[in-house]
Amino acid sequence: MGVLMMTGRTYSAKPGEVERRWYVVDAQGKVLGRLASEVAMVLRGKRKPQFTPHVDAGDFVIVVNAQKIRLTGKKLRQKIYYHSSRYPGGLKATAAGDLLKKHPERLIQRAVRGMLPKSKLGDALYRKLKVYAGEKHPHQAQKPVPLAVR
Repeated sequence: MGVLMMTGRTYSAKPGEVERRWYVVDAQGKVLGRLASEVAMVLRGKRKPQFTPHVDAGDFVIVVNAQKIRLTGKKLRQKIYYHSSRYPGGLKATAAGDLLKKHPERLIQRAVRGMLPKSKLGDALYRKLKVYAGEKHPHQAQKPVPLAVR
């Protein structure tokens, strides 16, 4: 048996050489978890051939129509989001349906944030997500292209 010879080197993207694109996603009628996982993949840069785990190689994502997102099953009533002030008795609980009525953009933000790395890199990736409850967004100057999400 011969020795396996390595002829090439592994490519590692540098932060300055990554080309950023802007995508817009219409959340109308889409299921929350499926949309969030696709958006997280684009934010992370996993669809690019130059993906490097420790480098922010992802693109910007704009999500519109967050108020028209869908949740399957009984999640509107049974899925509970918790927040604590860290004081005694400071635990607050909000049902997904209530959050969808009051702050629909937070529903998508929380879902996507949970799918990103829990580190400084994850914080940087999360800042590239822009979510809006309605149709309009202030990012026309970036010329976002539509992103096909199943």
